[in-house]
Amino acid sequence: MRFPAYGSAGKKLFSRSSTARSAIVAGAFLIITLATLALAGCAGKPDAAAVDGRVELTISAAASLTDALKDIQADYESAHPQTKLYFNFGASGALEQQIEQGAPVDVFLSASAQYMERLVSQQLVDARQQTNLLSNELVVIVPSGHKSEISMLADLTKPGIHHIAIGIPQAVPAGEYAMDALKSAGVWDSLLSRLVQGKDVRQVLAYVETGNADAGFVYRTDAAASAKVEIAFPFDPQTYPPIVYPMGIVQSTKHRKEATEFYTYLQQSAPRVIFNKYGFQVLK
Repeated sequence: MRFPAYGSAGKKLFSRSSTARSAIVAGAFLIITLATLALAGCAGKPDAAAVDGRVELTISAAASLTDALKDIQADYESAHPQTKLYFNFGASGALEQQIEQGAPVDVFLSASAQYMERLVSQQLVDARQQTNLLSNELVVIVPSGHKSEISMLADLTKPGIHHIAIGIPQAVPAGEYAMDALKSAGVWDSLLSRLVQGKDVRQVLAYVETGNADAGFVYRTDAAASAKVEIAFPFDPQTYPPIVYPMGIVQSTKHRKEATEFYTYLQQSAPRVIFNKYGFQVLK
């Protein structure tokens, strides 16, 4: 498998000079943002209502929420037949930039508080209509059947470990959490030449599932979603900031009533059960 240009740049992305590295990362972030914007535009939604008469809400959400929110979608649309949910999944940083650039988003669910805080500071999300919803845990995964090869952080530095997948730290919260944890453990510099980057946490998962990476850094919920990987070990939670998923209503929504209904619904008991089923910790 050939890693995309914005992924690893031949796994040597981090080993270049700091200036060149900054330029590459900036370009990578731009590519992710533009690509996701293009997808969102292609799928776009009408300004008023869907053609079948239902109001269509666009929910921009962190990629790690994909499975849980798709489950919730069925229940919600059944209980709210006049509302259709459209999900735009991706890296939280790229989704935040889309909202800054005027993308027609109604509700935003991020895998990192910093992206929600940026939108609140720009008054693109009302501070009174945003809350911390979920939390998660960072783990190291390996292809199924290879757990015995990696059981602790030091094992990642072994000569036989060539590719380690990580989300782009500047755009993907799981990648940033992993970078913080590796720096805290003092092994970040020694692993730089082995890191291959994914545009979101689900691409990191795919690299490990296909054997194109010997290990990867994802959330516990992503690991639980795949039978092709197993958890080698969890990171010490003291080595990275608490993983929090905030959600908020975007100020520019043209469907505030329906957006508020969905925002309120996600804090109720039925979706909490679904989030728990997928391994998320629901915050009170």
